[in-house]
Amino acid sequence: MVAGDDLRGLMRLWPHGVSILSVDVDGDRMGVTVSSLVSLSLEPPLIGVSIGKDASCYELLRAAGRFAISLLGSDQEELARRFAAGYPPIVHWEGVPTREATIAPLIDGALGWMEAETRTEVDAGDHTFFIADVLSLAHGPSRNALVYRESTYHSV
Repeated sequence: MVAGDDLRGLMRLWPHGVSILSVDVDGDRMGVTVSSLVSLSLEPPLIGVSIGKDASCYELLRAAGRFAISLLGSDQEELARRFAAGYPPIVHWEGVPTREATIAPLIDGALGWMEAETRTEVDAGDHTFFIADVLSLAHGPSRNALVYRESTYHSV
């Protein structure tokens, strides 16, 4: 059997796109940096994202039943680090440039945005895999993506 640390060590070599998943339940807003976002289906348009059960936004995400995704541009590393750090909710969004959305805050200046509604949750060990219908999407002004590889952010 493979150890979790061995899997993490190998997967650190594989580049992952970086995005921020945001959720809002009655004004209680949270966001978390994710690198597990995947496109699952075109008909219907479905995406999937894996969230750790100990993530600060986990229960809020489950309660909301919907979320927003900001695909980060290469110049948004500071925001990726901020939302990965798990700031307390009271200062979580303080000073973060956002754009209007119907579901949850979106990060201004990103490569693109999506809003989605959770279709199903799949238990995946210490994570839950959320499968969601894409309700809306838009392209942003950024032309280069932020990726994560070997514990470092890169531009592609």
